Amino acid sequence: MRVFVLIFNAGTDNEGIHSIRISNAQGLEGNKILMFESEDDATRFALMLEAQDFAIPTVEMMNADDVQEFCESTGYTWEIVAENSELAIPPETNVEQTDWQAQAQIEDADKNFFPTSLSAPESVNSDLDSIRRQLEGLL
Repeated sequence: MRVFVLIFNAGTDNEGIHSIRISNAQGLEGNKILMFESEDDATRFALMLEAQDFAIPTVEMMNADDVQEFCESTGYTWEIVAENSELAIPPETNVEQTDWQAQAQIEDADKNFFPTSLSAPESVNSDLDSIRRQLEGLL
C-alpha cells in the first residue's frame, strides 16, 4: 500500500522524516510517524506545519510496509491517516531541538524514549536511502 509521509531536507545528508512526540501509558516519550493515504491530506498537514513556522517538509510517496519496518527498527510508532477521515492537525507546540539536528545533545539529556539503538540516526539515514533508491527505481 502506498502512503505519503513528510520529509525534511529531502535529498540532503541531513534528511529527516516528520514525527510527532507522544507519551505512552507509562509516561515514556517517543515518536510517531503519520502515514497519509491521501497526498492532499499530507500536503494540507505540511501547509499547517509551515503556518506554525515549522521547517517546510516535502510530501513523498512511500510503501507503507517500508515505513513500518523503519519504525520498528527505530522504536517509533506509526499511524495511518485514512483518506476522507477527520483532518489531522499538528500539535500546537513544536520540539525546539529535533532528533536529526543534534543527536549528541539529545543523548546527553538522558531522556526516556521508547527503546532505540544508539546508532538509530545512521540506521535512519541508511533506511531512508534504501527506500529512496527503491522509489527512484520505479521512475
